[in-house]
Amino acid sequence: MSLSPLRALIYYVPTVAPVTNRALLAVTGSQAVEFLNGIVASEVTGHKPFYTAFLHPQGRVLHDAFVYTTTDPTSGAKGFVVEYDKRPGELTTSLPGILRRYILRSKVKLRDVTEEYDVWQAWGSPQAERFWDHERRWTFAKSGAVEPAWDIINAWPWGTADNLLHDRRAPGMGTRLLVRKGNKPEAATDHDMASSDAYKLHRILHGVPEGTSDITPSQAFPMDSNMDVMGGLNFRKGCYVGQELTVRTYHTGVIRKRILPVALHLPGERPNLVQPSASAPHLHEGLPVNARVAPDAGKRIARPRGTGKLLSNTQGVGLALLRLEQVAGAEAGDIRFELDVSSSVDGSEVTQIEASHWWPNWWPRAPEAAAGDAAAENEVD
Repeated sequence: MSLSPLRALIYYVPTVAPVTNRALLAVTGSQAVEFLNGIVASEVTGHKPFYTAFLHPQGRVLHDAFVYTTTDPTSGAKGFVVEYDKRPGELTTSLPGILRRYILRSKVKLRDVTEEYDVWQAWGSPQAERFWDHERRWTFAKSGAVEPAWDIINAWPWGTADNLLHDRRAPGMGTRLLVRKGNKPEAATDHDMASSDAYKLHRILHGVPEGTSDITPSQAFPMDSNMDVMGGLNFRKGCYVGQELTVRTYHTGVIRKRILPVALHLPGERPNLVQPSASAPHLHEGLPVNARVAPDAGKRIARPRGTGKLLSNTQGVGLALLRLEQVAGAEAGDIRFELDVSSSVDGSEVTQIEASHWWPNWWPRAPEAAAGDAAAENEVD
């Protein structure tokens, strides 16, 4: 069942909130641009910020990351700061360890600067964002991959200022900031101050996955995790780590999964009445999302195979990795998504929670699909 009414719950009140559990790594040196361009999945065009992914040689995501620019106030030397989600104990996916493997003789230095900066997100200010958060154009591949078609000649999509990045993963996401540890961003003077949970809700309602909770290191594929749509991949740049499988999938593969926002509610509740609620329980990330034949399915259908996975969730809404053929079945009324949640200490009692997905209103529609939607709307009118 589609859940478009929840789109109205995205509030555009000027808000600023801290982003927690993020690590920061400075990458400096005369060859920093060339070094990063050889290992990230997006194009590094000079000294400019961007959003990207570090991939495993077999094409799976190790880290999604923001890359900011910096300028040394004394020497004027240019550099970068990589922001990523650091999961304790995962030595094989430690970003500093990954990068050190590729330095070799490059004139590059790495330094952990996590204790020097805090990460903040500011959003909901149409006056500020209208100058750069323009309407998207898209390119579509037969595989189902989708890319934003940036007009990089007239303006770099991610901005050009140091310690700041225009978050173009989805329209309305706002601006991401690096602020000296202990200070507040300038936006705090005319924005509502909110908690990190408010930012989590903000990105879930926009359908934006982030970090290891949503993009599991060494397991997630970049297109399954919407990194193509969010502008973190470049399918035409030169060689980089993980390029072969990524480009092959783009040209000859098929995208079978996507991460979509879902509303979590008891079976029988009307999804369009679901509201984010601070009292809603947080469900365990990684819970299987089971596709089951709907009781009121109007036809005999085969038992769905495979499961999805619940990812970040808060206040009764979340993100889930879902199989697209099952999404189509749910939209046809043949399937519904359910989670079996233990409601007792010993696990003997289980409560069923229904997950009703919806497509973010910014999600790109292929020209033929958009034309079909318009024709259907005209028939209804």
